[in-house]
Amino acid sequence: MKQMRNRKITLDLPEIIRMYEDGMSTTEIAIAGNVSSRRITQILKKNNVELRPRGHWKRKYHINEDYFKHWSPNMAYILGFFLADGVVSGEGQTVSFAQKEIEILDQIRHEMESNHPIGEYKNGVHFLNINSKIIKDDLMNIHGLTPNKSKTVEFPYVPEKYMHHFVRGYFDGDRSIYKKGNMINFVGGSYSFILDLRDILDDKGFDPIIKSKDNHFRIYISGKKTIKQFGDWIYNDKGLYLKRKFDIYNKEELSAEQLINKAAKKPTKQRVFLKELEFHNSVDKARLHANINVEQLENWIKTDVRFASIEIITKI
Repeated sequence: MKQMRNRKITLDLPEIIRMYEDGMSTTEIAIAGNVSSRRITQILKKNNVELRPRGHWKRKYHINEDYFKHWSPNMAYILGFFLADGVVSGEGQTVSFAQKEIEILDQIRHEMESNHPIGEYKNGVHFLNINSKIIKDDLMNIHGLTPNKSKTVEFPYVPEKYMHHFVRGYFDGDRSIYKKGNMINFVGGSYSFILDLRDILDDKGFDPIIKSKDNHFRIYISGKKTIKQFGDWIYNDKGLYLKRKFDIYNKEELSAEQLINKAAKKPTKQRVFLKELEFHNSVDKARLHANINVEQLENWIKTDVRFASIEIITKI
């Protein structure tokens, strides 16, 4: 078999043929290979692979196409997971999940009543491509997702009782990890989404901090007790979850003394000021009510992205 020379293709010829013979559509293979479905069809024809009749894949694969129409703990988890690591195709009707741990993709596939195959990239990351116009339309029209969503996605409406499942899904999907010093982080390219997520975590008393780097934003939560409380929240009544992260969290043990009084922390001065600013819509009044001096506010404007848009400081 003659090997392909197009550098844009991320799959080699044997992989393309194997995936097609396993029943994947040319659109699904094209997404995995970073080319058009037309290019995949040309490659298959050139190498004398017998093509299936158009639409044949629809008879081979099935899925619950109404899955994202109805809220449940697992649906909230999968939606969060997809927002972190999923792709809505600009062409065709395919939505894709990607993750190193094949087990979670298999669980998602089973939950959605799908028999679509799970593929693997050369770098060891697994992917699940689902071809469904209904699911793509629901993700876009009900939940606000779009192609190339990473920098523009808005935080979707999530019922409060499902919020911790949604956050667990996003936490599992965005490759955030536990770090030394009892710290975890969320990663995102959409500032609007990260701001809303930060506010949710802030309201739970986890004192999140946002930092930006290389056109991405990270939310950090730190402190052994805070991380324990965060884990207790997202894993409460857990359904789907990434075992690797749960096992890391589950190893953390706190003494009885550390677990006393697990109520939310006293609001920080920054949180108090922002709440006052939201209420009064005035920097002067918010500063006075929160008992914040000019120097403190100037420092926050320089070091905390939450205060970057505050310009009235020059008029104080």
